[in-house]
Amino acid sequence: MEKFLNITLSGLTVGFIYAAFALCLVLIFRATRLINFGQGAQAMFTTYIALELINRGASYWIGLLAALVSGFVIGGLVERFVVRPVETGPEINAVIVTLGVFIFFVALAAVVFGNTFESFPSAFSLTGLQVGGLDLALTRNELYNIAAVLIALVLLTLLFQFTSLGLRMRAAAFGQEVARLLGVRVGQMLTLGWALAGLFGSLAGILIAGGTLVSPNYMDGVVVFGFVAAVLGGLDSFIGAVVGGLVLGLTNSYVSGYAGQELITLGALAILIVVLLLKPGGLFASSVARRV
Repeated sequence: MEKFLNITLSGLTVGFIYAAFALCLVLIFRATRLINFGQGAQAMFTTYIALELINRGASYWIGLLAALVSGFVIGGLVERFVVRPVETGPEINAVIVTLGVFIFFVALAAVVFGNTFESFPSAFSLTGLQVGGLDLALTRNELYNIAAVLIALVLLTLLFQFTSLGLRMRAAAFGQEVARLLGVRVGQMLTLGWALAGLFGSLAGILIAGGTLVSPNYMDGVVVFGFVAAVLGGLDSFIGAVVGGLVLGLTNSYVSGYAGQELITLGALAILIVVLLLKPGGLFASSVARRV
């Protein structure tokens, strides 16, 4: 029983990590109808900015704030000067450009910060909690991660569902010409969408890095599983991103705990295939494409 409980708790904590990154992908998709494959590399770079400040004597929270601000700025600059020049062409052009963004930031981090592994501090204790004599696979830092992801989920949901700014961002994403006729500044909305995705991506990068070793490639595995989580939940649903992350995290944890760690990738692939066969748009897809 204790083993099952700890495997479940481990799966939930990892699932929230996947969900943190999946939220960024859903945000940028809802705001621009594009997937930014460079999001993980941008988050990694801002995490290094935070680490550089912390190593110079700043607190964890100052580093976090610096990462969020730099993520916001970098996201807006990428949209304005890298993506916008190609967004009027075929959609594949923008996808290829985001892959270029990924390569650029990984290479830049290696040049500026080096290729060696560095330890990133955690916000809270990494010691497992004890409840009723049970040693739980759950730390105070993981509780902080869970709370941060849930707060991000609530803020994004409120933004897109209950504010005029969120309505303008959705209008700019779904119908630019109509939005312009209604007075929406489409360019500003698209830039804001990328900037906000950069901010929440930086938050994900910091949460993932806490208490672990970071390098220019530390986000690579999380990017893959985060993308799978976003697809599982539906690329236009914030709740779906969190649920998809939890489903994937639990699946990976159970497979690792009872079948072997080498089968994790196969388990993730299996659940992705099953979900997409039953519901191609994802578990929480809000719309279905019309067939003509």
